[in-house]
Amino acid sequence: VASGSKLVSGGMRKNPTLICVPIMGESVDKMVVDMGKANASGADLVEIRLDGLKNFNPRENIKTLIKESPVPTLFTYRPIWEGGQYDGDENERVDVLRLAMELGADYIDVELQVAREFNDSIRGKKPEKCKVIVSSHNYQYTPSVEDLSNLVARIQASGADIVKFATTALDITDVARVFQITVHSQVPIIGLVMGERGLISRILCAKFGGFLTFGTLENGIVSAPGQPTIKDLLDLYNFRQMGPDTKVFGIIGKPVGHSKSPILYNEAFKSVGFNGVFVHLLVDDIAKFFQTYSSNDFAGFSCTIPHKEAAVKCCDEVDTVAKSIGAVNCIIRRQSDGKLFGYNTDYVGAISAIEDGLRGRLNVSGGVSSALAGKLFVVIGAGGAGKALAYGAKAKGARVVIANRTYGESLTFLRLMSWLLLNTLLFDSVIVIRILLFTWHLKFFIAANIIHLGNHLEWVTAAFNLFFYLTCNSYVVMEKTEILRT
Repeated sequence: VASGSKLVSGGMRKNPTLICVPIMGESVDKMVVDMGKANASGADLVEIRLDGLKNFNPRENIKTLIKESPVPTLFTYRPIWEGGQYDGDENERVDVLRLAMELGADYIDVELQVAREFNDSIRGKKPEKCKVIVSSHNYQYTPSVEDLSNLVARIQASGADIVKFATTALDITDVARVFQITVHSQVPIIGLVMGERGLISRILCAKFGGFLTFGTLENGIVSAPGQPTIKDLLDLYNFRQMGPDTKVFGIIGKPVGHSKSPILYNEAFKSVGFNGVFVHLLVDDIAKFFQTYSSNDFAGFSCTIPHKEAAVKCCDEVDTVAKSIGAVNCIIRRQSDGKLFGYNTDYVGAISAIEDGLRGRLNVSGGVSSALAGKLFVVIGAGGAGKALAYGAKAKGARVVIANRTYGESLTFLRLMSWLLLNTLLFDSVIVIRILLFTWHLKFFIAANIIHLGNHLEWVTAAFNLFFYLTCNSYVVMEKTEILRT
C-alpha cells in the first residue's frame, strides 16, 4: 500500500459516539436479561423504555433496573403524544422520571413540550452525574436547516444537558440537513432521521460528531423506525473506527436494503486497513442525491436498479465501455476536484462468472477463445444490467437473444448495441415477453442460479480496486479469492 493512502489499524476507538441499546421488555426480568445481552454485545449504555412495562411499580422496578444494569442507564417514559405507549396521567409520568433521577439514573429523556417545567422542578436537586436529554420527534418530515437550528436553540433554552431531535426522511437528501446541524453543534447533540431513507444518519453520526446512536439487540425489535442492530453497527459498519476523515461509499438503488454489497466492501476495507465505510443508500432521485452529497466525504458509489442509466447523465466523465453500454454501476468522486467518473463493471462480473461456470460444467480450461463463443445467450430485460450483459456476451462471440416486456425498448437497445459493436443491424432475435409476472420470476431464477455470488464477487472486486485506487491515489489489487476469504 502506498504511503499516500489513508489507513486505520488496530481496534482502538476513533470516535466518542456512544451506542445505546433500547430495552423494551414487558417485564423487569426480561429487561434485566436484555441489559446483560446489551453489555455482552458492546453497548455503552441502555435506554430503558418504562412505557413498555406491564404491572409497573415505579420505585421498586427502577431500583432493580439500576442495580442490575451492567452499563449506564437512560430512562425514557414516552407518552403516546410523542410516539410512545404511556397514556396515563402526565403528572405521574413526570414524577417517575424525577424518581429515576433521584435513584441513580445516568440519563433522563424528557420531551421538549414538558422540559422547561421539568428542569425548573429539579433545579438544585439534580445529581451531578445525571444528564437530562431533551428530545423532540417529528414523525412527518425533516424541517429546513433554519427550522432545525431554531429547534435546537429551543431545546437548549429549555435547560437540556444534551440536545436530541429525530425527524422523518421523505428523501435521503433530508439527512444532509441533519448532518449539517450535527457537525456544527457546540453542545452534545443527538440528531437522527427515522425510516429506511434515514439509515445513514444512525451510522454516520460517528463521523459527523453525534453524541449517540441506537442499536437494537435484534432485527425488527426497534424503539423507532430504521434502527440498525448493534451487531451491524460494530461488525458490519466498523462503527468504532469511524472518524471525521472516514470516506463514505455506498450502493445507490431502490430497493436497496437486500444488497449484500456492504458486507463484502466493509470486510474488504477492514482487511486492507482502508478508512472507509460502505452503506445502503435508498435513493429516489439520483441527480438530486449527487447535488446534495457533493463533498469529497462521499467518495464512491455502486449503482443498481433503477438508476444505472440515469447515473450516466450525473457523471462528469464516463468510461468508454460504460458509455457504449449506456449504463453506469460504479461511480468515483475524484478527490482533487470533486468530479464524478462513471464506470461499468457489470459486464465484467457477470460475464466472468458465467464463463467460469461454463468452463467448470463443460470441464474445459481457459483458452484463447471465450467459453461463451458461439453459445446462445438469453438476456431478460433491456435495462442497465441487460445492456451490460448483452454487450459483454456479444463481445465474447455469443449469439444474443433479448427478452423484454416491450418491443420498442428492445429494438432501440439492440440497434444501439449492434452499432456500437460494429455488427449487424440487430442481434440474432428479439423476444417480447408481455407478462410482467413471468418476466420477473424468470429473471430472478436466472440471476439466482446462473450468476449468483460469482457475479457479485467479480463485480465487487473490480469496483473495490477502482474505489481504492482513485480515492487513495495508491494501488492495491484485491483478488476475488481475497474478498471471498474475508
